[in-house]
Amino acid sequence: MLVNIQSQRSARPEWLRAPAPAGENYRQLKDLVTRLQLHTVCESAACPNVGDCWNRRTATFMILGNLCTRRCGFCAVQKGAPLEVDYDEPRRVAEAVAALGLDYAVITSVNRDDRKDGGAELFALTIRAIRERIPGCKVEVLVPDFQGNRDAMAVVMEAGPDVLNHNIETVPRLYRQVRLGARYERSLEMLAWAGRLRSDVPTKSGLMMGLGETVDEVRQTMRDLRAHGVGIMTIGQYLRPSPKHLPILRYVPREEFEQLRAEGAALGFRHVEAGPLVRSSYHADEAVRPAPVC
Repeated sequence: MLVNIQSQRSARPEWLRAPAPAGENYRQLKDLVTRLQLHTVCESAACPNVGDCWNRRTATFMILGNLCTRRCGFCAVQKGAPLEVDYDEPRRVAEAVAALGLDYAVITSVNRDDRKDGGAELFALTIRAIRERIPGCKVEVLVPDFQGNRDAMAVVMEAGPDVLNHNIETVPRLYRQVRLGARYERSLEMLAWAGRLRSDVPTKSGLMMGLGETVDEVRQTMRDLRAHGVGIMTIGQYLRPSPKHLPILRYVPREEFEQLRAEGAALGFRHVEAGPLVRSSYHADEAVRPAPVC
């Protein structure tokens, strides 16, 4: 049986550990990103899986700079005045994807509320640059909410991503604390709109736990996502990037993640990835690969 939120904070469990960022593949990918002057969410958001992913020669590229126009309480990405848009960036991302030999690339961005389209143009250019450089490479995009701009979402969907991801992040009650500048209903509506624009493109969303939500609220959020057509979901443990960020109110047991995975399958999600170190881009290709034939 699942338990509701614990009022007390506990020490970080011993089993909540990720491989250290080291090794030859890690160093080569670090050199590649530096040489091409690219950003990754792996580094900018202090992802705990950077050691694992980079040693497998995969990374989530972050376009439109590394300065975000929003100040979400959970996120380690730097905040500040945004950088100028670099229209050569899509070409360099495609070069990196080719150099890594990827057949599945994940692209995300900072929030760019300074731009009318929220950066949708650069997402579309990056999708097309990867397809031109590596025909057959699948591309998943993890997009912001574009401040509810449906035309911006249409620009991205017209470029033909293989998966459209937009993270709901938390339950609606916690939005004012966790997702400053975002609105729960707006995120749901943008996911539904993406699905209506391209019914052949799966939509995906991610949720963090440990910020003060109850299990019943998580279940309702899962139902809301399914009601808005989302077919792929990730659920992970929130990990505090620094003392300046929101505190961890509890560590979610692995058994609870497993139960939520099973409940997600029962709700009709085509794939649910749930676990302490799960992030929206972690092993992203596994959600869309065909199941092995026995």
